[in-house]
Amino acid sequence: MNLDGRRALVTGASRHLGSAIARSLASHGARVAVNHRDSKEEAARVADSLDGSSGSEPIVVAGDVSDPHQVEAMIGEVSRRFGGLDILVNNAGPYGATPLERVGRMEWDTVVDVNLKGAWLCSRAAAPLMERDGWGRVINISAVSGHVRNRGAYGFSKAAVEVLTEQLALEMGEYATVNAIAPGQVGESLDELTGIDPAWALEVTARTPRNRLVRRDEVGEIVVMLCSEAAASLTATTIHMDGGLRLNRF
Repeated sequence: MNLDGRRALVTGASRHLGSAIARSLASHGARVAVNHRDSKEEAARVADSLDGSSGSEPIVVAGDVSDPHQVEAMIGEVSRRFGGLDILVNNAGPYGATPLERVGRMEWDTVVDVNLKGAWLCSRAAAPLMERDGWGRVINISAVSGHVRNRGAYGFSKAAVEVLTEQLALEMGEYATVNAIAPGQVGESLDELTGIDPAWALEVTARTPRNRLVRRDEVGEIVVMLCSEAAASLTATTIHMDGGLRLNRF
């Protein structure tokens, strides 16, 4: 899974899953742009941790993925500094599980705009660069929440991301593959979720047939696989990395 010379942008890469994905890509040879919205210092630390992994210096790029003007500027900066863009990982995505009957407009707009509109805006901006060079990979980060119906705007947005993935795969098929990864509950983030939904945090491992939660580095390695030539014919697919958590059972 050699990605030497491939140029990658990971959105929301200043921490958590995004930073793990950036590390996986860099460790397999990709040149990585670390995107952040307002956490420049954290993004710089991630970039510093990648330096030397791929034979070329990583870069930090600011940009709110829900803002079309900032997205165009961000993709333009990556293209100028890297000479193009081969891999786009649409990872940025805030969580929000307020029931739809009570969710406020601000939460709805934030969650849906970043998770869904952001993935579309970044893909739209990256597509001409991939088409020009005749090669591209788009990986959208969905979630198991897209397959349950008690996660408010977040679950809705992630389900829509999987439909977006299929549509983009059709439209970009001549020069790029477009796939999604839907992780289950990530083990390293379980403590954070306890404060939001203690019941879910207590039950999630027991309800996972594998009896273990997915790790961030595991998701990063599947991103790498999707970017490799081994996955050249894999497109319009959502890979569920949830240990079977989404399975219906009585």
